[in-house]
Amino acid sequence: MEEREIHLRDYWRVIQKRRLTVLTFFILALTLTIIGVFTSNLEPTWQATTRLLIEKNDSSSSIIESQGYARWDPQFLETQFQIIRSKPVAVKVVENLDLATRYGSWFLDPDEENGSVWEDSIAWVRDVLNSFSATEGQGDGPVGATLTDVDIIANALIEELVIKPTKDSKIVNISYEFDNPVIASMVVNAFTRAYMDELLEMRMEATGYTVEWMSKKAEEQRKQLETAEKSLNAYMRQQDIVAIENNINIGPQRVNELSAKMTMEETRKEELRAISERLRTVTNEQALAVPAVSDDEAIQDIRRDLVKAEQTILEHSKKYGRRHPVMIRSTNELALLQDKLTTETQRVIQSIQNNYEMARENVKNLKAQLLAAKSEAITLSEKYVQYKILKRDVETYRHLYNALIAKIKEQTLSEEVQTVSVWTVEAAVPPVEPVDTHRARNLLLGVLLGLFGGVGLAFFVEYLDNTVKSVEEAEERFGLPVLSVISQMDAKEGRIEDVLKDAPLSSVSESYKSLRVALMLTSRDTPPRRILFTSMAPADGKTTTAVNLATALANSGKKVLIIDGDLRKPNLGNLLGLTSEVGLSTYLSGNSDDSVVINTDVENLHAALAGPVPPLPSELLSSERLKTFLDAMSETYDMVVIDSPPVMPVSDSLILSQLVDTTVVVVRAGKTSYDMLDRGLKAMEHVGADVKGLVINGAGKKNGGYYYYGYGAYYGGYAYGDSEKQKACG
Repeated sequence: MEEREIHLRDYWRVIQKRRLTVLTFFILALTLTIIGVFTSNLEPTWQATTRLLIEKNDSSSSIIESQGYARWDPQFLETQFQIIRSKPVAVKVVENLDLATRYGSWFLDPDEENGSVWEDSIAWVRDVLNSFSATEGQGDGPVGATLTDVDIIANALIEELVIKPTKDSKIVNISYEFDNPVIASMVVNAFTRAYMDELLEMRMEATGYTVEWMSKKAEEQRKQLETAEKSLNAYMRQQDIVAIENNINIGPQRVNELSAKMTMEETRKEELRAISERLRTVTNEQALAVPAVSDDEAIQDIRRDLVKAEQTILEHSKKYGRRHPVMIRSTNELALLQDKLTTETQRVIQSIQNNYEMARENVKNLKAQLLAAKSEAITLSEKYVQYKILKRDVETYRHLYNALIAKIKEQTLSEEVQTVSVWTVEAAVPPVEPVDTHRARNLLLGVLLGLFGGVGLAFFVEYLDNTVKSVEEAEERFGLPVLSVISQMDAKEGRIEDVLKDAPLSSVSESYKSLRVALMLTSRDTPPRRILFTSMAPADGKTTTAVNLATALANSGKKVLIIDGDLRKPNLGNLLGLTSEVGLSTYLSGNSDDSVVINTDVENLHAALAGPVPPLPSELLSSERLKTFLDAMSETYDMVVIDSPPVMPVSDSLILSQLVDTTVVVVRAGKTSYDMLDRGLKAMEHVGADVKGLVINGAGKKNGGYYYYGYGAYYGGYAYGDSEKQKACG
């Protein structure tokens, strides 16, 4: 089943619906807080304050400030505040004032009755957590060690110390609250002195450690520099590093030249190879069509002479015969030229073959030269890379060594310079008036606890509520449509069973009419004629729903019979205002005929009441007479509506479901649980009941969206007396 997305308005609906729970918890928490605040013995608290000027003493910043600018360091003051609150500073305060010995009773054994209810509760929780922490840390060294009195008092001082900067200035206010005004002023002034001492100790310790560390590192760098210089000199002598520097750029240039030359020669070789292969497979006449042959100058001259000879023979043939000496001489000259063309063609072809072989040899030679040049260039590059590595090491070690020497000198000169300057602008004096923030704080805590606790309790109660509240959730869980949602009616609005007569245009009346339409549309071809109404438990409103549906059907012009099938606790007669000595039980037991049907005050609506309660209702409902009775009534009436007992307590409704066309289950919003509904539907499915859908009864009028239903005083019409029946609204 796909979960529906929850929106903020759903949480707001939960708070609205459970507003009584939220309000009750809020009033209870606030009342207890007020009682605790005004009945507890709250001792006055005294606050002493000292004012300090804290500046960053930086030479670079002073230069900038002299030019009219101030360096902004947002982390500086916060860093100083953390130093003031640090444990070493607090321990110095305790030791300087001897608080553990002289004033130990004030800090270690405070009067337990002085705190408020909230303070006592918070202190108790803190003690429990500390006890767990101490237990878990046993055997683990300092974590599990027992705190001394000095540590306890130091932690208490840090917790109560308040540090606030003054806006748009470098003045800092340090305040401390305590039950004694003199001790409060002593402590806050002691914090100023301890803070200054801590700054000086930190500076001296850091400077000494820095100089010592840098001296060791400088000695290491000096040795590494000497070693690197020796390695560089030895390598330069071994590899003749000057020649390498002169030739380092010649190698790549020669490689590029040979590579380009070899590329051109390979191209020429491939061209000659293609021409040579073609000339091997053609005749002399065909070879003359190859450009490499035909473009030869000697061949072109011979071919021009041939053309002239042929033209001369053509001209002589017009004057002389073939045996004429002139014709014979011209013919011989033509033959000589043709032989010469053949000879020259063979020469050109052979020349091309020779050029191809020479090109192949040139390519081989160039490849060998290129490989040698690359090898030489790589060797030179490797030597040069190693040279650069050694040279860079020398430069790096020299730079680090020089920097460390300069830093040591600078650190030695600035050892006496303090990076932070602190002046006491106004020392703390014992306050003359106490400050009391306990009551306001505790009242605020009570309001917050009541508000958030009430909301949390409301959501917890809503989470535990497993009853039907949502149409979408009910349809998704069981795969059955919700045929109608019946709103809740107040008793002052009248009887819900009379709503179709008294208020036919109301929303409740429309809900029953919608149910009528939905049932008629469950099967378009043959609408159901026998409809059974049941529920999971008593007081869900099934009888009222059956009565109002029957009334709606009768108002639409259908002839309707409503039968009270609940032979254990019948209530149909009470809702309709009818009484009869005979009914369904007397007919099924054979003590009366089928004249148990009586008229009602609604036109077209008749009723068959349950009659006297029999000893064995299930046996009577299982008899053949009931089937005969229903068959006879179905022929007389257009619709037969049957009210039955709840599914969970007895099996009567399961028996009746076998004799009807459609079964409708009525559930009560905010009462019927999903587990109960699931068990009942499975029982009906097991016997083959045709359940067409659900009717959700008792829906709240003001709730919308996904949560439709309220939890008003809606009492179903099952097994109530006449006085309770007047209050029923479902």
